[in-house]
Amino acid sequence: MKNNLLISERIESKIYLIRGKKVMFDGDLAELYGVETKMLNRAVRRNRDRFPVDFMFQLNQKEIKIWENLRFQFGTSSLGHGGRRYPPMVFTEQGIAMLSSVLNSKGAIQVNIQIMRTFTKLREMLATNRELREKIEKLERKYDQRFKIVFNAIRNLLSTETKPTKEIGFK
Repeated sequence: MKNNLLISERIESKIYLIRGKKVMFDGDLAELYGVETKMLNRAVRRNRDRFPVDFMFQLNQKEIKIWENLRFQFGTSSLGHGGRRYPPMVFTEQGIAMLSSVLNSKGAIQVNIQIMRTFTKLREMLATNRELREKIEKLERKYDQRFKIVFNAIRNLLSTETKPTKEIGFK
């Protein structure tokens, strides 16, 4: 159980939001599956028809610059000394599910199950947060109305003109 929790936390730390989708980098997936990144990418290229754009895409140059602080993810390409020659591939949840059929090993299947559980947990947390946010907004609207009434009453009390009173007594 503790081992699954550690794996789940490790997976969570490798999920990023790019183009409005939760994705994982090819290098991170290869590490989790215990294969080289080039082997994972080769398997994907051989089965390209299984990976439409909503399952997997490559980062463009602008995105690479944005994600450059994650240099360890895609390293630097040096034609003479090896390194990354192509932009990194990123996989959505559906693409990751498809990877298990392409890699087709017991280890890949077990890792895939953990990744799917992690994505499901994140989705549940988002739903819970969304419900909580809606409740808070509803309370704010409710109390905003009540405070508006109180503030209006105070303003009315402060703004009423006091009529000069007649003095009582002798002149």
